[in-house]
Amino acid sequence: MTAHSHPHPHPNPHGQAPLDAAHAHVFLGRDHQRNEGRAWLVIALTAAMMVVEIVAGTWYGSMALVADGWHMSTHAGAMLIAVLAYAYARRHAHDARYTFGTGKLGDLAGFASAVLLGLVALAIGWESVQRLSEPVSIDFNQAILVAALGLVVNLVSAWMLKDDHAHHHHPHGHGHGHEHHDHAGGTRDNNLRAAYMHVLADALTSVLAIAALLLGRGYGWHWADPLMGVVGAVVIARWSWGLMRDAGRVLLDAVPEGEQVRAEIRQALAATGDRITDLHVWQIGPGHFAAIVSVASAAPRESGAYKALLADIHELSHVTLETQRVGLATG
Repeated sequence: MTAHSHPHPHPNPHGQAPLDAAHAHVFLGRDHQRNEGRAWLVIALTAAMMVVEIVAGTWYGSMALVADGWHMSTHAGAMLIAVLAYAYARRHAHDARYTFGTGKLGDLAGFASAVLLGLVALAIGWESVQRLSEPVSIDFNQAILVAALGLVVNLVSAWMLKDDHAHHHHPHGHGHGHEHHDHAGGTRDNNLRAAYMHVLADALTSVLAIAALLLGRGYGWHWADPLMGVVGAVVIARWSWGLMRDAGRVLLDAVPEGEQVRAEIRQALAATGDRITDLHVWQIGPGHFAAIVSVASAAPRESGAYKALLADIHELSHVTLETQRVGLATG
């Protein structure tokens, strides 16, 4: 006997009525639409700053302004990856071709953005090493102004993209008085995190550039600017690797938080005395996990009874339950 159940059916945030509300496979993050809107605002802000820098640099003959403007275009491109992923996931949330919904599309976009972030780190590192061996003349005052303007824009963008719920429990509106389990990694939106990392990386390079330029102007340390570039490249590369690792784990169904949900399922079903013969848990969206559970028992219960036992596992959004009747129930 196999039973499909949704211990925590989620309301459809997009106003579309699925054919079977009990089996709606909408596993988008809690703040999907809010994050999509914020990403669009950051794109507008970044693109506007990019155009101003390129036009002003061309008008005043400043290569520093022009270079920074084109550098910001790479981050605008990364933002575009994020918003397109949000839009596609939202529009196709009820598309039956996606067996478990489109909740993991953000992790795919996050992985792609992480790769782009790694390439940016390599580019910064390569250029910095070249400048260490072949120093170039720097207009310190103008360069400091450009870095300061970029820092302001990126700090504002980072504030807009900060995931306020990255370390908060994903509530499902249950009134149970049981302990809440906080799986921060499982609720994290890797798509938003990727966009945040891009603007944070730009803010870091701006801070390091300002420090290096002040040292260069004050003490004549021209080597400080490319050295700070190398430091920034290493830090950004580490961020890129961490994001690729976390997003990759979700895509390959290997998130550590799944082990915690798996343990909670075993604990919840232990009271029945039935034996779990097979158990698979994986993440299907920010804050959403699915499970396939096979139970062997001498007297299998109705699927509703098992469903009730799993109802307090708030992250568990989709369950496929299989029961097998055996001659003798074991531990």
